[in-house]
Amino acid sequence: MDANSPTSQYASLAAHCASAFALPVARALPEKPAAVTAPWCLTVLAGDIEAAQLEQLAAFVNADQWSPVALDILAARADCKVVRIQLEGDIAFAAARMALLDLGQSLGVELVLQAGETQRAPKLACFDMDSTLIQAEVIDELAKIAGVGDQVEEITLSAMRGELDFQQSFRKRMGLLKGFTEASLAEIAPRIPIMPGAQRLLLALRALGCKSAILSGGFTYFANYLRDNHLAVDFVHANQLEFDGGALTGNVIDPIVDGARKALLLQEIAQALDLSLDQVIAVGDGANDLPMLSLGALGIAFHAKPKVRAEAPQAIDGFGLDAALYLFGLNDREIAALLDERT
Repeated sequence: MDANSPTSQYASLAAHCASAFALPVARALPEKPAAVTAPWCLTVLAGDIEAAQLEQLAAFVNADQWSPVALDILAARADCKVVRIQLEGDIAFAAARMALLDLGQSLGVELVLQAGETQRAPKLACFDMDSTLIQAEVIDELAKIAGVGDQVEEITLSAMRGELDFQQSFRKRMGLLKGFTEASLAEIAPRIPIMPGAQRLLLALRALGCKSAILSGGFTYFANYLRDNHLAVDFVHANQLEFDGGALTGNVIDPIVDGARKALLLQEIAQALDLSLDQVIAVGDGANDLPMLSLGALGIAFHAKPKVRAEAPQAIDGFGLDAALYLFGLNDREIAALLDERT
């Protein structure tokens, strides 16, 4: 049998898991994983998972007196392995999350802890846009084209030093973009690269009956372009650009979408949909995403800055956005069925 075949990949990982955790593991990827009954779930994500890594993880879990009670393999592809371990025990989430971040880094895997009850599809998913749904910070790209990239970068650094808050820095940066033409924006929008996995995640969420929203400190111009051309998004809230004679005025249209407003918008959309916050997730990469990441069932820091990764409830670093689907308790067979893909 080819060692790189899906069957071989699964069999090898299943043997490693069964040995390390002394738990039964399905012999092949099932139609769906077992129901979650434990209070906690720990998801292991990696390009590959070796027996030694699982043995060290098992030793860590046992040393903390967490009790593994069920184990499922959610993915066993050549480039992606995902294992979900259901845990019982008196787990202090904040301390455990930090310890698992450190352990994951030393083992070369990603370890994501969440409450067992959150292993389900959300009803509302809220996303930052820049560096989350797209592979760019739009205002920085516009500044470079306009020849004011260095000035905008200095304003950003000033904000990071705490000399300016987001709203002050945003107004200053917009002032430097005065005169940028709408025609140039129309040329730039199609060239902005979409984040790997974004389309698959949003299509899967729609298939699951979940609404999605862009809550961005960027611009409605680009968020609407993504919604209309590439991404299955239901709601858009971002900053509006003011034009006069086909060019930016440099002025800001209030209210500015900062971190506090993102959190408020998430709550307002949930309320309008008659949803509780435990039916909502949020995904972002920056410090101004932390307020909304702290609100829902899951708050996923995606390819995030170190501060955000350390403070957010969950984090995904080495995979595309669609890796979030594993945190909803889905395996590769279920995901393929949602997207009508061949398994």
